[in-house]
Amino acid sequence: MLAYIIRRVFQSVIVLLVVGLVAFAMFRFVGDPIENMLGQERTQEDVERLRSKLGLDQPFVFQYWKFLKAAVQGDFGVSYRQGRPVAEILIERAPSTLELAAVSGTLAMLFGLGLGVYTAIKRNGWVSNLIMTTSLIGVSLPTFLIGILLIYVFSVELGWLPSYGRGETVTVGSWSTGFLTSSGLKALILPSITLGLYQMTLIMRLVRSEMMEVLRTDYVRFARARGLRESAVNFKHALVNTMVPVTTVIGLQLGSIIAFAIITETVFQWPGVGLLFINAVQFVDIPVMAAYLMLISVLFVGINLVVDLLYFIIDPRLRANGVGAH
Repeated sequence: MLAYIIRRVFQSVIVLLVVGLVAFAMFRFVGDPIENMLGQERTQEDVERLRSKLGLDQPFVFQYWKFLKAAVQGDFGVSYRQGRPVAEILIERAPSTLELAAVSGTLAMLFGLGLGVYTAIKRNGWVSNLIMTTSLIGVSLPTFLIGILLIYVFSVELGWLPSYGRGETVTVGSWSTGFLTSSGLKALILPSITLGLYQMTLIMRLVRSEMMEVLRTDYVRFARARGLRESAVNFKHALVNTMVPVTTVIGLQLGSIIAFAIITETVFQWPGVGLLFINAVQFVDIPVMAAYLMLISVLFVGINLVVDLLYFIIDPRLRANGVGAH
């Protein structure tokens, strides 16, 4: 087990280094930030002086190594656009994205697992068929189109919910939250549904497929033959044995919720790190872009590592076979 953890951590570090290198290299082709930072009246001396101040005149390898050393210490440089430390900007924007992701992820997991189990048990019922047919909307429609449709119905036509912004927030310590205000809670509803709908339908369809497969196995038939209650058969035997692939998908989807919140935050003008990244791309704010992608990479790698370790808790066969020792 310990050897397995060490190996996975080492692999994760290699992945992060490669991702950081690729991202940092791509930014060289996005554009020249000097063009956006200096006005039209700039001279060549102004350009060279600012380029030297920002370290953009140094070799690429040196710039990347300098970025990595600072990033390990939590220093992602200074935003070219705002002239403030990137870490400070991310800390300001993180609460809104994390709250949106937490609500979306919770809705996706609860409804995905619940509806998946229901449609597997009652697979021939008309309610299950209606749910499966409706779920095609979440799988087929693009996220931005779902957001626009929700805005049109609930904001424009009905006027029940706000169409943009985070609403009123309060500060608790260094954390700004919208959970404690009515306008903040209302503002969360549409973007959280938009962001979590695809993940919910994906989890639901996977749970249904895996559970229907397990319900046809011999040990489930034997459990019914022993006279066990249907609830015990469905949840203690069938559902538990579907959780290994489901855990993998849930873990990846939780990471995707934060990584792909960019679209939802843009549609609803949600003041999170996703919208910050979009603005950074427009202004070629390389430190902000690099910091965002590195944090997303750390998030995905961390979630994958946690999911791998959860396998040993969920599936006793892995512990019995000693997979972690190889």
